[in-house]
Amino acid sequence: MTENLVVMLTAFNLEYEAVRRKLVDVGVEVHERGTRFEVGKIEGTDCRVALALCGKGNSPAATLVERAVQQFAPVAVMFVGVAGALWGTPLGDVVVATHVYAYHGGTSEDDGLKARPRVWEISHEIAQLAAHLARGDRWGDSPKVHFGAVAAGEVVQNSRISREARWIREHYNDAIAIEMEAAGVAQAGHLSGSPVAIIRGISDRADGSKATEEDRVWQPVAAANAATFAVQLAQHLVAQQKERIVKDRSAAPSVSNVAHGSVGIQGSTVTGSTVTMSLGTAAPVPLVSELRALLAREHASGSLNRPTYEAATAELDLADAAAGSREAVLPLKRLRGLVADLPELVVKIAALIAAAVGS
Repeated sequence: MTENLVVMLTAFNLEYEAVRRKLVDVGVEVHERGTRFEVGKIEGTDCRVALALCGKGNSPAATLVERAVQQFAPVAVMFVGVAGALWGTPLGDVVVATHVYAYHGGTSEDDGLKARPRVWEISHEIAQLAAHLARGDRWGDSPKVHFGAVAAGEVVQNSRISREARWIREHYNDAIAIEMEAAGVAQAGHLSGSPVAIIRGISDRADGSKATEEDRVWQPVAAANAATFAVQLAQHLVAQQKERIVKDRSAAPSVSNVAHGSVGIQGSTVTGSTVTMSLGTAAPVPLVSELRALLAREHASGSLNRPTYEAATAELDLADAAAGSREAVLPLKRLRGLVADLPELVVKIAALIAAAVGS
């Protein structure tokens, strides 16, 4: 897990820009399939955010969650944007999903359409932390933060009297907001093992008012409020993760014994001792050194900005530390994404990945 990074995805550019304005020292990292992430820091913190645009719909959202988890191994994945209110939630307020309904599941029978819902709950840790933040001084006044079910479908819901609107009221009447991506995010998070958070600002009432002047006024407000809460939640999640790592390290047994050469260990229990062994297969040292030199050269020439250069060298350090094992593959892939526009570096990284995969 990348202990100080959270992924944030949005459906369209207005939402994307609302998050992007919260970041500084931004660089670009490209997934091997072409997805572009802007990676920056939340100002005044060491919390990093990888931001990407996925477009509308549950399927694109799910695909990008999978790619983001593969690329970054983040602390959490957040979907940040706007949504329609179902039960009078005030415009501009923020909704944090406690659980997500994929409301289009069903079976058509002679006596009508029967609901076959799927539902995912967000992680207990994220729910607890989000509720704690919502009680804080920053969120004591408007806009308020609401917690409840979010309904995610495959159509734009813009009516309170349509057949679909009646269906939702009948089968999902505890949902307080409706949108089109949360089910894909929740499913992909469940399959990849990554915690997810759905954070939405209310921009309309799902009542026919979309694309009106009121909607155009409230969309940027709702997107900005969702982004503000999302970055606060991200900072606290990262801080919490770091505290956990420090505690885990302090609780680990001390290390003292270092052995070189052929070592045999046999016994039912070994305590208070760690044996460090060099791996049989290691990354080609000249190639790693050459990569470091090339990164420094590209940074000096201006081809890599400082945040990207620092992120790239950090990934190379991780890969070097895991030399000779498959654990080197993920940081090498992240490194390749960071320098995807520099073919000479990409070729050398590919050779390291091949060596790691074959180890």
